[in-house]
Amino acid sequence: MTELADAPSVTESEGEKRISHWIDGRTVAGESGRSGPLYEPARGRRQGSVDFASVEEVDRAVQSARAAFPAWRALSLAKRTELFFRIQALIDAHRDDFARLLVSEHGKVFTDAKGEVARGLEVVEYACGIPTLLKGGFSEQASTGIDVYSIRQPLGVVAGITPFNFPAMVPMWMWAPALACGNCFVLKPSEKDPSASLLTAELLKEAGVPDGVFNVVQGDKVAVDAILEHPGVSAVSFVGSTPIARYIYETGTKHGKRVKALGGAKNHMIVLPDADVDMAADAAVSAGYGSAGERCMAVSVVVAVGDVADALVDAIKERLPAVVVGDGMDPASEMGPLVTAEHRDKVAGYIESGAAQGATVVTDGRETAPENDGFFLGVTLLDNVTPEMDCYRDEIFGPVLSVVRAPTYDEAIRLIHENPYGNGAAIFTRDGGVARQFQFEVEAGMVGINVPIPVPVAYYSFGGWKASLFGDSHAYGPESVHFYTRGKVVTSRWPDPATSKVDLGFPQTR
Repeated sequence: MTELADAPSVTESEGEKRISHWIDGRTVAGESGRSGPLYEPARGRRQGSVDFASVEEVDRAVQSARAAFPAWRALSLAKRTELFFRIQALIDAHRDDFARLLVSEHGKVFTDAKGEVARGLEVVEYACGIPTLLKGGFSEQASTGIDVYSIRQPLGVVAGITPFNFPAMVPMWMWAPALACGNCFVLKPSEKDPSASLLTAELLKEAGVPDGVFNVVQGDKVAVDAILEHPGVSAVSFVGSTPIARYIYETGTKHGKRVKALGGAKNHMIVLPDADVDMAADAAVSAGYGSAGERCMAVSVVVAVGDVADALVDAIKERLPAVVVGDGMDPASEMGPLVTAEHRDKVAGYIESGAAQGATVVTDGRETAPENDGFFLGVTLLDNVTPEMDCYRDEIFGPVLSVVRAPTYDEAIRLIHENPYGNGAAIFTRDGGVARQFQFEVEAGMVGINVPIPVPVAYYSFGGWKASLFGDSHAYGPESVHFYTRGKVVTSRWPDPATSKVDLGFPQTR
């Protein structure tokens, strides 16, 4: 095995930074000879490169984790909890450092980036309660002289493959419960914005996490496939698009792994005629354009029911000029650029195809984007969208909000049920009975009532239905504890003290 050389996690060369791997508690420069570009979306320029791991380098990370596992799983829950409190404090102290990395590599605005870190930190805080979360059950005298009890034990080495849109938060959804449950972890972050993963590694080491317990391999499909096929990896978590989620699930399970793969979304927000139009319009703008629409829980379709449509479209339209698009480090900016030029152009193509297929372009983001070299696109509002249009059928993942007009609530709910995705759905209404009916019947894993983005708090679990989830386990919360552990049931019987020949030192009475 090649000697692992100490090096800074991010190296600077000729004005560009180089992002490498983190294996066995230190930075390891890539040896595959392959790398990818790292861009600064707000300026449209290359700022560095990302090493791409080979199969051998992935194996090195897995072997490091396997070597660390026996001691890590033997660590008491009390000591693991103490360590997690230190992790929480360190991440909290470095919120701004994480946020600056996210702005630089992803493009989201600074306040949004800090919000991402805060939501990820909630999961770390949840993991601090692992002594309670791992409690089993006990049945005394299940049969005469026999007790039965259950325990949960870690799987071993587990891996996470995470998306570009939340490079700090989504990994926390995975590594925090995984480590707290006693597993060792290998992270393969997005190659588009990888630096947050290395800051995480450095902080975990500073907190006292032993070398090898947390590893990072940068890379592309080669690294992904190496993880999915590695016999030393027991489970894989993934968040990303539906086609890739399906591939991750099918490939990982074929190789005998436990897999949960969260896929894409087409989140609908129904607005009924009795809704507060101003409240609904504010929600549509924040949920549709926040983080440039690059969120799996972004509202991408507003279903306007009955005669609320005209008023709602007008209310959304009048708010759009106030959405300031610009560099994420500018305090005035409310929406930053998209992550790459290719993605920006793909999103812009849906505006063009929407118009060609009959949608009304109320506001065209191509006309309002800042005039510079950044990967910017302004906010777009499409009205009179129908389910046959590409802008409705596809997950756009950008600042394009479509309005579909439906005559009745029943027609609106039918649109959601016929859509292949089932991540999130919301309804805006003043009618409690209708709201209760909606939460009862809507086919989506996360439901909002007068809440446009119903992301659960950390002590519930995050996940969708239908093509938005492959596997039977959601992210973080109670379901993550079950995903990262396996159950064991113990049946025990001990000799009756009254008949034992051993001197127990006390009267043997029944």
